[in-house]
Amino acid sequence: MGDQKKNTRFALAVLFGINFMNFFDRQIAGALGEPIRIEFGLNDTQLGLLATVFTLVYAFVGIPIGRLTDNWSRKRLIALGVTFWSLLTAASGVAWNYTSFMLTRIGVGVGEASCAPASQSLIGDLYPPERRSRAMATFMLGLPLGLFGAYLLAGIIGEAWGWRVAFFVACVPGLVLAVLTLFIREPPRGATESYALADLEPVKAPYRTVLRIRTFWWVVLSGMLFNFNAYAVNTFQTPFLQRFHELGLRDANNLSALSLGLAGVVGLLVGGWLGDRLRQQYANGRLVLAAVSMGLGAPCVYFALQQPAGSVTAFALLMGASTAFGFVYYATVYSAIQDVVEPRLRGTAVALYFFAMYVLGASFGATVMGALSDFFASQAMNAAGATEMLPPFRAAGLRSAMYTIPVLLLLCSCSLFFASRSVVADMRRLQAQLNGPKIQLR
Repeated sequence: MGDQKKNTRFALAVLFGINFMNFFDRQIAGALGEPIRIEFGLNDTQLGLLATVFTLVYAFVGIPIGRLTDNWSRKRLIALGVTFWSLLTAASGVAWNYTSFMLTRIGVGVGEASCAPASQSLIGDLYPPERRSRAMATFMLGLPLGLFGAYLLAGIIGEAWGWRVAFFVACVPGLVLAVLTLFIREPPRGATESYALADLEPVKAPYRTVLRIRTFWWVVLSGMLFNFNAYAVNTFQTPFLQRFHELGLRDANNLSALSLGLAGVVGLLVGGWLGDRLRQQYANGRLVLAAVSMGLGAPCVYFALQQPAGSVTAFALLMGASTAFGFVYYATVYSAIQDVVEPRLRGTAVALYFFAMYVLGASFGATVMGALSDFFASQAMNAAGATEMLPPFRAAGLRSAMYTIPVLLLLCSCSLFFASRSVVADMRRLQAQLNGPKIQLR
């Protein structure tokens, strides 16, 4: 029992570190977006397209990796993925033009596609249902802390030695974590469940089985809306602070590190603890909590954008509050997926979920936000009777575009509310299918 607990803690610590580097390496391009845009002579649409292409590759590669997760060694899959994306992150630092930089980011997306399905499947077999929200919250702490680290170090390194050096620095920790992953003792699938997978019929139609779950569709819709916003904000908040509030690269990234990264730690820890407490009392407690949190985050973004130029403290506090509410999503919704999907299909379910929310949500977020920014900037230029795109017009255009974010957060809240209405029936259906003991679902 003692060795098992040590292995569980060690595994979760390593998976947290991997998720940290997952989002660190992913976000470092956004944190350095403005100097990259200037060096390669890009507009906002092209800058957003970098995130879009990365996301599409990530999503499409994730589908076969999700099936591989359910049929092969998860720790080996993670180790290979971390090694590959770390090396391609370093390669981003030697890109000589827009196309070569995009190709290296595509390689990062291929490697990172292994992280979520395999890691979440492992966590599901390491922790029982009543403790999964807290375990998932610990794993997902890698997201806000990874963003925090990316913004903070990108600002410091980028200002002191140039944006390329930051990509070289990001490579080394990933390679170390890839080696540590191989020391995890991988548990059997379904190890923490109350039923024996050996007694179940083989799954003949894995994708169709997952897609029959009604709650899964509402969760997918919420993920599309949530990630559209997340990728738009992560790509453009630092440029917004530089343009509208006239901050330098380092100061803008420091504020983003706090308001988009560190603030999320509060949401994850509180969301994980409260999600488990509510799940013990109400089967739909996690999803209700997520719906309320998204609804509270929307007005925070609206009032942040209402702040006048130079009011950076109020902006950061309001965006930080929205981030804290938003990160409740990861601790609650990711755990809710495992409540309605059997262990043998969890890698497949996470891959399908990520495919939909990235292809139909995140991939559009940065590009649509960039295109809206360019559109509104042109309108501002024309309204002023100018013939040249000056910095104030770019600032005004980006600010107008970002007002779409609170609207979509409210729609995300609605989709999670509908998921909370169907999750009890789907949990009962899973219990009946697996012949597990009947637990009280309220």
